[in-house]
Amino acid sequence: MTHDLVHDDFINDGEGERWHYRPPQPVRLNPLFQWPLRVKAVWDWYRGAWLMITALTVPFVIALLIYAFVLPPLETMRTFQVGWVFTVWMMNVIPQTLVAGGLHWWLYMRKGQGMTKKFDKRELTRKNGTFTFNNQVLDNIWWTLGSAMSVATVYQCLILWLMANGWIPTVTFAETPVFFVLWMALIPMWSSMHFYWVHRLEHHPKLYKHVHAVHHRNVNVGPWSGISNHWYENMFYFTTYFVHLIIPSHPMHLMFHVYFQQISPVFSHCGFEKLVAKESEVAKSGDFFHQLHHRYFECNYGTSEIPFDRWFGTFHDGSAEGTKRTRAHKKQMYTR
Repeated sequence: MTHDLVHDDFINDGEGERWHYRPPQPVRLNPLFQWPLRVKAVWDWYRGAWLMITALTVPFVIALLIYAFVLPPLETMRTFQVGWVFTVWMMNVIPQTLVAGGLHWWLYMRKGQGMTKKFDKRELTRKNGTFTFNNQVLDNIWWTLGSAMSVATVYQCLILWLMANGWIPTVTFAETPVFFVLWMALIPMWSSMHFYWVHRLEHHPKLYKHVHAVHHRNVNVGPWSGISNHWYENMFYFTTYFVHLIIPSHPMHLMFHVYFQQISPVFSHCGFEKLVAKESEVAKSGDFFHQLHHRYFECNYGTSEIPFDRWFGTFHDGSAEGTKRTRAHKKQMYTR
């Protein structure tokens, strides 16, 4: 009964009027960090992440395909050559374009599911001088393919070159199968931890004004908004790959990390909670947790995977009370 009352209060709290669609329950966080531990809830959380079409499994499949059929052999990468560096750049640009472009086409051009499960009532912006080229989508494409893919390629080529020369620790599945699988499973958690702290840094007023504001032009986000970042922001954002300089890794670990870091934001920024085809939900897509960050700015800096925002008092669960707390936090930040 108590749960039903909380649920009803959430539905009728008035905050829902700000959205075209809002999930019918407060934003959930990873139950792995709740005590007492609820084993079924943890199983359901990770089953939903790894055994369905999600922003985690799509990058994993892409990584497998790229590693198996496209990535040059390590021995080829012992010296820097235009051929393999260009291949790595194309390995970034083509999947990013296919996923972001495909989702944009389905959701915003063809309008394949109309407004079903769309968070924001508004369309993406055109004829707005806030954006490069006066167009939100063209702005996002430029900062994604021009800025993000360039910085990511430089970092990846450096790591692959170091792996190829044996100058950083590497592993194989045959040598350490348990560690190999465990490290693969932990990469999203490392990414979440790194993202929280880098993102908090970018919200420092000086960095925000000159750097992170490029990303936050997108209050109403779309698929191309995911890693539409300023050059300097991407230099911070993609340092997440440097963990492979320390933790023994295989090129497949790097590939999964690459596509998780670059393609999962396409889903989390797509503006729709789920992808729908022929009235059937076919995949989880948008992330209301992060959608709230783009609307209210000073909340939900991390992800739902590790509850840093709850621990540090910046969690917005989608309720009117969450908005009230966020506005109080923002006022405190800018009046010190």
